[in-house]
Amino acid sequence: MNSDAEPLFVQIARFIEDLIIDGALEPGQQAPSTNQLAEFHEINPATARKGLTLLVDAGVLEKRRGLGMFVTEGARARILRNRREAFAGAFIAPLIDEALHLGYAREDLHTLIDRVAESRGMYQ
Repeated sequence: MNSDAEPLFVQIARFIEDLIIDGALEPGQQAPSTNQLAEFHEINPATARKGLTLLVDAGVLEKRRGLGMFVTEGARARILRNRREAFAGAFIAPLIDEALHLGYAREDLHTLIDRVAESRGMYQ
């Protein structure tokens, strides 16, 4: 876990979301348990539980009494929709703000973004 960034329980939720987005966890599959997450990430089980609860509240996981947490149908689409809705505010706005502070012209910023995207394989 990255102690510099978001709260640990949010990082746990994002970790599970990433597993779902990447296809490692599919609808109907059981998510890692609170104790498994706590042990693997060396965190308090209450913190792991809080992260899982975020996903239950978001409709990404469902509790099955006595069995654990399972990925819901449509979870991947729900996660992608939520992340896309938050993308501009979380990433683009701060990028533009910093570019303005650094004096980048619009064209130079576009060129820079294209170069970085290309180096990451986006335009292949």
